[in-house]
Amino acid sequence: MNNLEKKLEFHSPQITRDSIIVVTGAAGFIGSCMVSYLNQQHFEKLILVDEFYREDKFPNLEGKKYLEKVERDLFFGWLKDHKEKISFIFHLGARTDTTEFDYAVHQRLNVEYSQDIWDYCVVHQVPLVYASSAATYGSGELGYDDNHSIVDKLEPLNAYGISKNEFDKWALKQQSHPPFWAGLKFFNVYGPNEYHKARMASVIFHSFNQIKQNGFVKLFKSHRPDFRDGEQLRDFIYVKDVIQVCYWLMEHQPKSAIYNLGTGTARSFYDLASSTFAGLGLKPDIRFIDMPEDIRDKYQYFTEAKMAKLRNAGYNKEFYSLESGVQDYVRNYLAKSKYY
Repeated sequence: MNNLEKKLEFHSPQITRDSIIVVTGAAGFIGSCMVSYLNQQHFEKLILVDEFYREDKFPNLEGKKYLEKVERDLFFGWLKDHKEKISFIFHLGARTDTTEFDYAVHQRLNVEYSQDIWDYCVVHQVPLVYASSAATYGSGELGYDDNHSIVDKLEPLNAYGISKNEFDKWALKQQSHPPFWAGLKFFNVYGPNEYHKARMASVIFHSFNQIKQNGFVKLFKSHRPDFRDGEQLRDFIYVKDVIQVCYWLMEHQPKSAIYNLGTGTARSFYDLASSTFAGLGLKPDIRFIDMPEDIRDKYQYFTEAKMAKLRNAGYNKEFYSLESGVQDYVRNYLAKSKYY
């Protein structure tokens, strides 16, 4: 395939299969899936940025094709030493632990590091997709609409959500922008390559392991009278949908904005656990336990993405339903200990 053909088959004229693309958080859950999907689309000139010392993340990148791995704290020095033109950055790396209460950690990794990425993209005119979070919406008093006008008014419930919202606020106030940018408010993402996430892994991952070990699943009781046990509602989105949206944004580069990324349909944790049993061909056995006190007052009981902005921008693919996404995850990855 010659360069002309490569350009013709891709909608964004400045990006070809020979382009150099950066993925931060590349050894993590969503980042490693993004690397795999880019490889599937024949992008192999990838610069992977992360902390690469953790052995439990090694399998996430096994068999992936890329140019180089760069340690997170050395990345900006690496950019100064390497003059190759970067064509696109997927900034998916962050401190995502919602139980990390030291805000200084989130400020450094989620705010200041992201600001440095943004500034590089401005100076060198590099398009950018970065990960924000539905944690920015807090308890949802203002709804779950990705309208820029409410960003300053949002009150996240934890340090992670605060840091993500602080960067969103900062980005919206900048006079200088990358040639294209999109901040994606990820809702509850689940799927392969989260084996290393321990407590922060999805409820599906924990449910699968509980079923294999005990034959039943434990869910948190509700500590609010308006929600029954197990009926807390979240917008669960399969990681395969997340990375396809990220790729579409690189390909089409619509209007720069902050976009929600969920399915637009809230489902209960009971439904989630039941779907995990179904993926294993088993009848549900679900039991309820008290929610840990350290997260009880920081817990979102309902999230549901308003998806009109992304749809109006032109993204028209159907998202996996909860049942189909969980079935694919359980049968094709968890049950086989496979990676994406």
